[in-house]
Amino acid sequence: MRPHDYHRPHHFPPPHWTGKRRAYFRGVAFVFGGMTFFMIAAIAIAVYFIATQKQHEFHGGILIPLCGLPLLFMFIASVIGRWGFRRFGTPMADVMSAIDAVAEGDLSVRVREHFPGDLGQLARRFNHMIAELERADQQRRNLTADIAHELRTPLHIIQGNLEGILDGVYEATPEHINNTLEETQLLARLVNDLQTLSLAEAGQLPLHPTRFLIADLMADLTSSFAAQAASLGIDLQTEVSDPTLELTADYDRLNQALSNLISNSLRHTSQGGKISIRVIQITNNQSQITLQDSGSGIPPEDLPFIFDRFWRGDKSRTDRAHSGLGLAITKQIVLAHGGTIDVESEVGKGTTFIISLPYQ
Repeated sequence: MRPHDYHRPHHFPPPHWTGKRRAYFRGVAFVFGGMTFFMIAAIAIAVYFIATQKQHEFHGGILIPLCGLPLLFMFIASVIGRWGFRRFGTPMADVMSAIDAVAEGDLSVRVREHFPGDLGQLARRFNHMIAELERADQQRRNLTADIAHELRTPLHIIQGNLEGILDGVYEATPEHINNTLEETQLLARLVNDLQTLSLAEAGQLPLHPTRFLIADLMADLTSSFAAQAASLGIDLQTEVSDPTLELTADYDRLNQALSNLISNSLRHTSQGGKISIRVIQITNNQSQITLQDSGSGIPPEDLPFIFDRFWRGDKSRTDRAHSGLGLAITKQIVLAHGGTIDVESEVGKGTTFIISLPYQ
């Protein structure tokens, strides 16, 4: 399932001159005005001293403009001050207004970025920060909606079965009890997957690294899925370039991550297809695990979302046996080991997952 299309239009808040803001800019104006006043006073005193001490050196036509020099300086200072206030005061007022809007819960607010220099950089960084906050808030909303959706169906089935038995509509047969039990197991699996994913995303997933042969891990995976692959008519193959290749990692977690990928490939590969897992050493301290299938493939527009929670390629959402968290958990387990995972796919030709892991 893709993330919900939840977008709020961005807007630029008008600068509101609150009491604290007025006090701040009054303080700036007071400091600037005081400095200007003392400079004008110093110039006036200097001009007066020169004019009175050396009157014989000045003509009458020069003395009057010279005495008006402080007034000219005052005019220039006022023009520069007005320009400086528009250049620096207005951007700061925009930022402060945006901060007030964010404090009130409005994450769609943005500030204008056309200011030059450091102020423009400040505006861009502020907008980036608010965009990240908005994205996190949207993800939280999406997660809440997704969890509610996933929990609603099994809870309704459990409730309906139990009410039917109590009302005498259903008999308390093993079939009805087993159906209810399966729904509780689905709920338990969903809760466990959510807990694993939450711990992994928070960087608190407990890992128990050991040193083991990658060939042993491939053998266990083949043994676990060989019967299922054979029943579906799918050829499952594994290949390790060096049988002595070792890896330091959490064996069970890595097994879980690769099992999720194989299970996903089995669901999307038709009879007569092929799934191959290949392990190679790409550098002296890094190995690469490639899982390739000949399945239905993933549309290009869906590729950015396949590691999101509750994403399913099947838009009808009829497959309730899986929580939709497998690929998200796989990615977090790989990241927890300091590795990376990438995906390549073409519709009708299959999908390839590429995992790179350090030896550590």
